[in-house]
Amino acid sequence: MIDIQLIHDIIYGSARLEWDKQTLEEVGRSYDFLEKFSHEKVIYGINTGFGPMAQWRVDDQYLKDLQYNIIRSHSTGAGNALPDEYVRAAMIARLGSFVQGKSGIHPEAVTLLTEFVNRNIIPFVPEHGSVGASGDLVQLAHIALCLIGEGRVHYQGEWRDTAEVMAECGLKPMQIHIREGLSTTNGTSVMTGISAINQLNAENLLRWAILTSVWINEIAESYDDCMSEPLNEYRRHAGQQYIAAEMRKIADSSACLKKREHWLYAHGHKDVKVFRDKVQAYYSLRCTPQILGPIYETLQHARQVIEEELNSASDNPIVDPVTENVYHGGNFHGDYISLEEDKVKIALVRLTMTAERQLNYLFHDRINGILPPFLNKGVLGLNYGMQACQFTATSTTAESQTLAMPNYVHSIPNNNDNQDIVSMGTNTALLTRHVIENAYQVMSILVMALAQATDCLDMRNRLSRQTGKVYDEVRRLTPTIEEDTPFYEDIERVTEYLKKL
Repeated sequence: MIDIQLIHDIIYGSARLEWDKQTLEEVGRSYDFLEKFSHEKVIYGINTGFGPMAQWRVDDQYLKDLQYNIIRSHSTGAGNALPDEYVRAAMIARLGSFVQGKSGIHPEAVTLLTEFVNRNIIPFVPEHGSVGASGDLVQLAHIALCLIGEGRVHYQGEWRDTAEVMAECGLKPMQIHIREGLSTTNGTSVMTGISAINQLNAENLLRWAILTSVWINEIAESYDDCMSEPLNEYRRHAGQQYIAAEMRKIADSSACLKKREHWLYAHGHKDVKVFRDKVQAYYSLRCTPQILGPIYETLQHARQVIEEELNSASDNPIVDPVTENVYHGGNFHGDYISLEEDKVKIALVRLTMTAERQLNYLFHDRINGILPPFLNKGVLGLNYGMQACQFTATSTTAESQTLAMPNYVHSIPNNNDNQDIVSMGTNTALLTRHVIENAYQVMSILVMALAQATDCLDMRNRLSRQTGKVYDEVRRLTPTIEEDTPFYEDIERVTEYLKKL
């Protein structure tokens, strides 16, 4: 069983990928069955061409060449190399498909790909090339190209020839037995691997959004009933209730939030015509359980779908020794991942928009009524505080709003119309990755602004334990701002701090 936590522990920790004897035996049974079953039968991708070329039978003498040809001919990707963690996650996802024992692949291929994962040998995989059906043919072909000892790999900080690295590590190239070429290139593993890393980052960003939402309410000295248990339970959404509960945990040790029953219910206030303090905070402050709740539920469902895909046979055809049949279909089709990543992307744009509006609250003195404009601790007019940081946050949020357009619906027929409707799942996952990067940048500016606002009000000692701890960590990365200074390096440092998974 591969789950997102295991991917985290392998890529960001020291865990290794290991298979028990039974798992490898199941892979072997599928291979043994296919070897016997395939004699004198027409089976796609074993003795036929690929895609629309499936109508042409391939002579027996060329069957191994056929498998090498799909790997080499489909290594046509373009653009920047995917970062190492995404490629490594894609290799883990491919192994998750192989170990279902439904691919007819030789166990040697599983062992070799596992060695690549554990030794951190990263194939060159370009960003562009997949239409998401038949899975990630182009990007998976680049991984397979390295398995047969060709192409380039990123190893110990350098790009090197694969054959050279494999020889150095005592590894032999993958041998072609029956259908290793098609099995290694046919499936949803790249989009699934990217989505798994996206999921880790999206959940991390949600944790930050919950904490910053408490922190800004502390700064505003809001009434705490917006996160109260009765209020949020009376609306029956589990996500909203979860967010409110998490906010209450963080706020529990705060000395900043006000009790409505003490401030507004205990006295009649008959002589007051206009209240100085807000009776209710702005939506971006008091509606965070309602805004972040559906984001939480979206991420929960996305995690379920990704983990189901990690443990699915996303191959074609499916080689089943249990029913003693080879099934032709479309398990490589990436719609499940594409639709979920679109939902994650939209949810994270909403998270980014909320952070940007909270930032605007802090910068806008006529709205908050308690802070200097743009958190300027210098001389107004001469100094500018964090004014220009808002330009970056607003611009980045606007870009994400453009990227929020669903990609799942952008099918373009190709492959001589054999692939007449495709998922574009890898493009969707890559766009989600871009939105995540934008969200981190906006969140870093918000965190810096919250720390600056805390200094403006001299309220560090009143913050909750969790928000106070984050304040201290941010202040180790960037000082309080009084004189004008460039911010770009501070933003980068805080962004990297937020990204720690």
